[in-house]
Order: sequence, then C-alpha cells, then structure tokens
Amino acid sequence: MDPLAPLLELSEVADALENARANVDRMLWHEALRGGDSHVAAEVTLHQASATLALEGYDCDVERLRAGDFTDPVVAGALRVAEALPSMAGVWSASPRYVLAKLHVLATRDFPDARSEFEPGRIDVSGSASARIDAMCALIVNPTKEIPAAMSAAVVHGELLAIQPFPVANNIVARAAARLSLASKGLDPKLLVTIDAGHLERQPEYAGAQRAWATGTPDGVRSWLKHYGNALEAGAAETLQICTELMKDAK
Repeated sequence: MDPLAPLLELSEVADALENARANVDRMLWHEALRGGDSHVAAEVTLHQASATLALEGYDCDVERLRAGDFTDPVVAGALRVAEALPSMAGVWSASPRYVLAKLHVLATRDFPDARSEFEPGRIDVSGSASARIDAMCALIVNPTKEIPAAMSAAVVHGELLAIQPFPVANNIVARAAARLSLASKGLDPKLLVTIDAGHLERQPEYAGAQRAWATGTPDGVRSWLKHYGNALEAGAAETLQICTELMKDAK
C-alpha cells in the first residue's frame, strides 16, 4: 500500500481533493482551450509568477512582468522558473533531485551573493531532513495509482517547505515543484492551473497550514491537505477567468 494512502482517511481530505480534481477537469474543457492553449499558457505563466512573487512580499503585477519592467533578481528568477516548467515536466518523475537543483539555479542565478555565500542548486540537508527528502524523491520516482495527484503535489510542496533544502528561495522552488507533480501525475499536464493565485487568495490559510504541516500531527497534515485542495480549486477558477478575458479580447 502507498505510504500516503492513510492520509486520505483524514476528515474532509478526500472530499477536498476530489472537489479540486473535478474543478480542474471542468476548467480544461473551457472553450478557450479547444483551439490550442498557447495563449492561455503564456498568461498563466505571468499570473503564476506574479502570484508567487506576491506570496514572497513583492508587488509585481502581470503587466510589469509582461513589459519586463523590473530589475530585482528575485523577480527575474521567479519568472525564469515559471517559464521553464514546461520543459521540466517530463523529467520530474525520473530525476526529482536534478529538477530541484535546476529550479534553484534558475531562481537564484542573478542573486548578488550567489556562489559567494551559497552554491546555487546544491541541496544542503543532513540527518532527518536528508531522510525526508530521500523519502519524498522515492515517492515521486515510484508513484502508485492509489494517491490522487493533488495529494502528491501537496506532499511535495509541504515537505520542501518543512525541509528547507536550500539556503534561499525555498518557497519559490517548492511551489514550482508542486506544479510539476500535478503535471507528471496527469491532473494538470500542460501546467494551466494558476494554483499560486489560489494560495495567494487564501494567504493567511496558506501560511497557517504550512506551519501545521510541519508539526506532523494528524490535525496539521489535514489542515495542509485541505488547504491544498481549496487552493487548487481557486487556481482553476483563476484560469477560467483568464480564459474568459482572452476570449473577450479576441472578439
């Protein structure tokens, strides 16, 4: 049995994840995606980068990102990560450590202290944290059909936030890795769900649920998994809004 299977027995978790899956499925049938998804994907990338930056405390809206109106290395790194994800989706399930390192390099490449204070891409953990990241990677490389994609993504996201494998940029890397988990498990294969906007919409819950997950208690784990389902549902709604706006502009 999958070691994560008991988590589905926690109160309301299975329902939250199933509701999220159903909303993502409905989103993927939107009329704007029937003739190709390149325009939607480009907008989602910008909205994702803007949302993940807002979660880091940066005010960098979609239009500023579109215009390239920024010089901050954190902003540049977050946008690079968002743009690079489609090229990594097929590699994630085979080589998660490699992808994590690549995400970190992309996120921190322009940091002024890169290579002088830390080595970009180097996972720096030991002891129990090392065992946890090994276990997480094993679950990615050897998935089962028992666990829904949303749970796998939530576990990846929560574990990376709890382990903090890098000196900096852990949050940006964790959110990106979770999106790759959704893609590799087939729920969001083309990375069209604007899930970071969902986290941002529920930001106090997001922060609290992160801390709850780190406790490892059943209540803490349930809190995080429920939040993840809620954020995924909200992210699907954000993408639907993007689709609607693009169709209006096309008329």
